[in-house]
Amino acid sequence: MVRGRGTPTVPVGARVAKPRPETLEKRQRILEAAMEIFATRGYDNGSLLEIGEQVGISHAGVLHHFGSKDQLLVAMLEYRDDADVAALEGKHLPEGAALFDHLVRTVRVNSERPGVVQLYTVLSADSVTEGHPAQEYFRSRFVGLRAMVVKALHEVVPGIPDARLQLAASTIIALMDGLQTQWLLQPDAVDMSDAVRHGIDAVIAQLREEAAGAAPA
Repeated sequence: MVRGRGTPTVPVGARVAKPRPETLEKRQRILEAAMEIFATRGYDNGSLLEIGEQVGISHAGVLHHFGSKDQLLVAMLEYRDDADVAALEGKHLPEGAALFDHLVRTVRVNSERPGVVQLYTVLSADSVTEGHPAQEYFRSRFVGLRAMVVKALHEVVPGIPDARLQLAASTIIALMDGLQTQWLLQPDAVDMSDAVRHGIDAVIAQLREEAAGAAPA
């Protein structure tokens, strides 16, 4: 027998019924409504009642599909991540120099979808509070993103100590997140994609100077 936390036992090898198309469609509508509500009102102030009303179901109907508000939040964040990589080859981020091109493209796309940017900015800021259900999600996200950027930087500028690459990766990520806040508050004053490209190029140029200075004469 295989037992999951909080789930009934399921015999090994037993078939698991696939959700009906109408169930999947209802879950997607709930997730999209949650994205809008949590983006505009934050996690604490956004209610399952509001989300249900937007979809046309009751508070209990939302719980039927996701079990709790915390579970809905995690499912919504995973849904957003899946949507971001759905069109990529192999459904995963590119590596090496191509990763930096992808980051700039993503920022450019995000400038056309302020709701997604607002959602990320609000929830990532909220997640630093004690006991927030998205805290582990964002912590893991930053760990994974830093690792990918460090790997890409190592390929682009080999020979740089890992500690310096970690610092450079954190700088690039901080640049992207900080620009999103500035852009949300004053969109006409900030060109996010150009600023991210400028920042990435500056970081890489600095690392190349360091690599050249460390090379034997």
